[in-house]
Amino acid sequence: MVADTQIPTDAVLDPPLDRRPLRELDLSWSDRVTTVPALVLALVATTLLAAGPLQEVDRFLAQRWLVQIDPSSLAFAQNVLDRIAGQAVCLPVLTAVAIVLARRRRSWRPVVIAVLAEAGFLGGVGTLKVLLGRGASSTDDPRFFEAGLAEMGTLGISFPSGHAAEAVLIYGTAVHLIARYSSATERVVRNLRWIVVLISVNSVTVSFLLGWHWMTDLVGGLLAGGLFLRLLVEWDLHTGNRAGKEAFARATSAGAHSELLADRRLIDEHVQEQGGQIVAGDRPAQPSRL
Repeated sequence: MVADTQIPTDAVLDPPLDRRPLRELDLSWSDRVTTVPALVLALVATTLLAAGPLQEVDRFLAQRWLVQIDPSSLAFAQNVLDRIAGQAVCLPVLTAVAIVLARRRRSWRPVVIAVLAEAGFLGGVGTLKVLLGRGASSTDDPRFFEAGLAEMGTLGISFPSGHAAEAVLIYGTAVHLIARYSSATERVVRNLRWIVVLISVNSVTVSFLLGWHWMTDLVGGLLAGGLFLRLLVEWDLHTGNRAGKEAFARATSAGAHSELLADRRLIDEHVQEQGGQIVAGDRPAQPSRL
C-alpha cells in the first residue's frame, strides 16, 4: 500500500476526490443539526442538566424495566442485544472495513481513520467519563464527581454512556469509509446509515430497559459519539481534498513536463536527420539558390 498522494504514471489524471460526489458535503437537515458547534452546545447542555435539574428525573426512570416487563428476555438482551454496540463487536467490524478498503485503494488512509475513531472513543469519550466521575444507576446517586474509576471501577464512570457513543462513532466511521472510499451506491450508503441509527436506538433502549444507565447518560453518549464522528469526518474531508488537489497538481505538472521532453526529443531527432536544419513539417530541406 502507498500513500494517497502517490499516483501511478499511467493513471488518468483526474482529481482523485472529484471522481464521485462527496455525500458528506450535501447540506441536508441532518448535516445542519449535527455540525460541531451544535453538537458541542447540545452535549454541554445535557451535561449541565444531568448535573442538576434532571437528577430527579433520572432517579425516577432508573429502574430494571425489563425485569418487570419480560424477565424471560433478560439473558438475550444482556448477552446479544447489548453487545452489538460493545468493543468486541463494533471494533472488529470497523477494522475489517478499513483493511478491505485500504487494500483495494492501496492506501493506509482508511486504516488511519479507523485508528483515529478508536482513539476518539478512548481518549475523548473515555476522558469525559473519567473527569465527570458519575456513578452508574445502580449506585442510586446521579451526582457528578462523587464516584470515579479509581474508587468504583467501571461503575464510577457512567456519563456519557460508552455503548451509546460507540454505536454512533465506531459504526458511523465504518459507514463513512464505505461512502467515501468505495464504489457503494447512494442507496447502499443510505441504508447503512439507517442501520447505524437502528444500532444506536437498540443500544439506548437495551441499556435503559436493563437499568444500567441513567437516561441522561445515554443521551450524552449519543451526542459525544456524534461529536467525535463529525470531527473525524470533517478532518478527513478537509485533509483528503487538500492532499488530492496537491497530488493532482503534481501529477499534471509531471505529465506536462514529460510531454515537453518527448516533443523536444522528436525535434532533436528530426533536426539530426535533416543535417542540422530545422524545417517545417516533413518536407525535405530545399537547397538555397544564390
